[in-house]
Amino acid sequence: MTKDQFKTRLQIAKNKILRKNQGTKNQNSSSIGAAFKLSTELVSAVVVGTIIGFILDKTFGTKPWLIIIFFFVGVIAGIINVVRSAKNMQK
Repeated sequence: MTKDQFKTRLQIAKNKILRKNQGTKNQNSSSIGAAFKLSTELVSAVVVGTIIGFILDKTFGTKPWLIIIFFFVGVIAGIINVVRSAKNMQK
């Protein structure tokens, strides 16, 4: 192997390492974004379910039963959304 071939291979290896390091930096920041997205989906589903339950309770005068029911429906819907989003992120 000549010096020129060695220098070329060395430069290619350095470029690969630099690209790999840049990819991990982007991956870390996107991981934080993904975690924020998943937590927002869970919280928003619970909040929407609770608000719907509160409005229906106020309308029908059944406090606190519909709040409790729709709270748990919101939790279940949020968990389903998080699982679905996590599966899509893995693809």
